[in-house]
Amino acid sequence: MTKHGVVIVPEDTVVGVAAGRHFSFPPPRTGDSCKMLAGQIDLGAAMMGSWLDSMKASSPRHKLVAPRVAAAGDVEHDDWMEKHPSALGEFEALVAAASGKQVVMFLDYDGTLSPIVEDPECAVMTDEMREAVRGVAEHFPTAIVSGRGRDKVFNFVRLAELYYAGSHGMDIQGPTADSNHHLNTPSKGEQARSVLCQPASEFLPMIGEVHDLLVEKMASIPGAMVENNKFCLSVHFRCVDEKKWGTLAEQVRSVLREYPRLRLTQGRKVLEIRPVIKWDKGRALEFLLGALGFADRADVFPIYIGDDRTDEDAFKVLRSRGHGAGILVSRFPKDTLASFSLRDPAEVKDFLRELVIAKS
Repeated sequence: MTKHGVVIVPEDTVVGVAAGRHFSFPPPRTGDSCKMLAGQIDLGAAMMGSWLDSMKASSPRHKLVAPRVAAAGDVEHDDWMEKHPSALGEFEALVAAASGKQVVMFLDYDGTLSPIVEDPECAVMTDEMREAVRGVAEHFPTAIVSGRGRDKVFNFVRLAELYYAGSHGMDIQGPTADSNHHLNTPSKGEQARSVLCQPASEFLPMIGEVHDLLVEKMASIPGAMVENNKFCLSVHFRCVDEKKWGTLAEQVRSVLREYPRLRLTQGRKVLEIRPVIKWDKGRALEFLLGALGFADRADVFPIYIGDDRTDEDAFKVLRSRGHGAGILVSRFPKDTLASFSLRDPAEVKDFLRELVIAKS
């Protein structure tokens, strides 16, 4: 195969100006810290120094890059909260904005329904969270939109009445049970009939090849983990010594130089390898709204809750639609196109419960 440079797009920065107003709150400003970070990232050459800085920035707790936990009176934190108020604190206003409209719920998984953990295989949601999600699905169409493989996230959530969009939205499956049913594991035939969209199917053999090569490369880096999410791959470095991050990034890039149809992006202490197609969580949100018959309707109110850079694509879509609510899950001020915020999965659970109570 011809050796061309792989398309590499670090996702540490987000467009700071929204295409339009989202709900009733002003669009977020790009803070000085984000401008400084954007200056550190060379998008054209993707130099190793830029990638190392980017990898450090992927942890909001990193002392050199990320904002510190806000103390009382912290001006930066107060300013950020003014732009992205708590969805719980502004719950009545949010419900009023959704009044008379069909709410559609979109939920990320890691960091939203379950805490971020060192071992991705142990990111289990609590029974209380599962019941909160089940309650929401009884009243509103509900989808899980995750970078994980669809089968894996289904096995974590175990609610057959939901839509599942795995691999950053590249593998979408509809419900295999009614919203008032308890879990019934779908047969293979039912699974095939309920698959709605797989825009990257042609890349499956390539993804398999790259997975095997990365597993071989990462074997020499203690703590590194390669996760096969079917239509994309994740290289987790949460448990890797920071001194090895540069080596890890270079090893990943050395593999991808042979695969110009794949691109490298970054999430929270994870490098993501995806096909070079125009598809992301925002496109998945639009597809699902269309599949539900809500594509061009003004009487629908989508709510998207997520914690990762990849969720910004969905927040951007909601802002461009001019209605709905994007909610970022974060304890730390950071640049986002979301209109609201929640601190952690515990607050997400409380918010979902409040929605059910408001609907009842």
